Amino acid sequence: MIRYIKSTTAVTALLSATALAVPYGAAAPQDGADLVLRGGTIYTGDAAPFRGDVAILGDRIVYVGPKAPGTAAKTIDATGLIVAPGFIDPHAHVNDALASGDPAARLVLPFLTQGVTTAFIGVDGSGDPDVARTFGITSAGVPGAVAGLEQSSRDFGINFATYVGLGAVRAKVIGADDRAPTPAELGQMTALVDTAMCQGALGLSTGLFYAPQSFAKRDEVVTLAKAAAARGGVYDSHIRDESSYTIGLKGAVEEALAVGRDARIPVHIAHIKALGVDVHGQAPAIIAQIEAAQKAGQIVHADQYPWSASGTGLSAALLPRWAQDGGRAAMLKRFDDSAAMARMRPEMAENLRRRGGPASLLITSGPAGFEGKTLEQVAKDRAIDPVDAAILILKQREAGVASFNQDEADIAAFMKRPWVVTSSDASQGHPRYYASFARKYATYVKDKAVIDLRTFIRQSTATPARMFGLEGRGELKAGAFADVIAFDPATFAPRADYARPTLFSTGMRFVTVNGALAIEDGAPTGLAGGRPLPRKAAGTGCK
Repeated sequence: MIRYIKSTTAVTALLSATALAVPYGAAAPQDGADLVLRGGTIYTGDAAPFRGDVAILGDRIVYVGPKAPGTAAKTIDATGLIVAPGFIDPHAHVNDALASGDPAARLVLPFLTQGVTTAFIGVDGSGDPDVARTFGITSAGVPGAVAGLEQSSRDFGINFATYVGLGAVRAKVIGADDRAPTPAELGQMTALVDTAMCQGALGLSTGLFYAPQSFAKRDEVVTLAKAAAARGGVYDSHIRDESSYTIGLKGAVEEALAVGRDARIPVHIAHIKALGVDVHGQAPAIIAQIEAAQKAGQIVHADQYPWSASGTGLSAALLPRWAQDGGRAAMLKRFDDSAAMARMRPEMAENLRRRGGPASLLITSGPAGFEGKTLEQVAKDRAIDPVDAAILILKQREAGVASFNQDEADIAAFMKRPWVVTSSDASQGHPRYYASFARKYATYVKDKAVIDLRTFIRQSTATPARMFGLEGRGELKAGAFADVIAFDPATFAPRADYARPTLFSTGMRFVTVNGALAIEDGAPTGLAGGRPLPRKAAGTGCK
């Protein structure tokens, strides 16, 4: 269950833009609505589409049906538009935007212009255990219990929920070292997870592929997952290996399933994929593995972003994990150690091979002079080996990369499963931040017909809402929160690509977030209707 926090006052500055079925969820006639979207083709989130109206009063939908009766303060002609629930993104790296001191950044316009009205943050193990701080809570004297979290100190353009992350918890207690926690340290970590759950975390997220989380053994993860399970949470994991780095894709999926069984917690696999040439074509086997677990009684689901290139750090892509033990300072010392480099170079070369070679890694951020080039181009420009080029970059600072490593047949196979929902894995420098939902519609619904429009909307609205218990979200029906979008099916499309990753998508005409009209006729209004969405913790003892 979710207890919703009242939003604070809206940002007022106007920003420049970059065959019918029976009505579903109709309410009794309503007079005096604030807003009516009239005459659109309505996809409720689950039911068959029909042409009709959606009426909004305050932050709620009050009518969904063939023709809203009575009057409205504002009427929008939605003829020819698709009207749907606001999209829900269960895996997004928009923490910095939401925490920004700039009200314009907190609008998260790259999401609103795609129709995303709710996002989950704190993913990949990054979630701050101080969940109240993440939510921007200002209520004095009640740091833990959700019942005391009455308002946020800031305005947000979108709704958001957060995980508590293994990486953040481990860093706070252990640091960046490759070692197991002592019993006392494990107790501290468990307490941090419990407190975060009491403050409204969705559950525990992990990024077991990344150092130092990769140093955590399964029993450590299970212990922390049990703490999240006791409060009704979910186990969300960027699994230990999406490729063939360590235990392999199948082994990493099995580890996630085992954590779920041992901790008795629902499992959510983040950005499911078969990454790299060694595992292309394995999607059907992974699907069978997960569906066997579901048939055995486990709750297991996943999200997926609609891109063939992942986004990660250059060190995560190429360095062996032992080379990251102790953090960046220790890594740099190893670069100057001939014995360490003799061991490291062949391992980096092998990681580069499994990623598809130096032409498959596009530098999206990093030291000056490298952004926008492939690792192959960097190596050729300097007449050095690609491994040496990677080390040259990393000696200056970490770099982000778009890694072209997936096969379209695998992407399509995962996308068709009813337990896989839409996500962005939004990160700066990759077009998925600005264009994931638009791309999924334009590429996989319109162009390739991998799924139909109703499936796309269901995977982006009602299904994730039900997976994560978001009451009143993800459906157009009377009484639901008024997160409503209307887009032009002919023009809804991405503009961002790998060369120009920060272009806003087109075709999203109207967006309301808790009834606030955030996008009007394709342009931002500056209204910030979003809210933090803390999950109500199960059990007793939160204080």
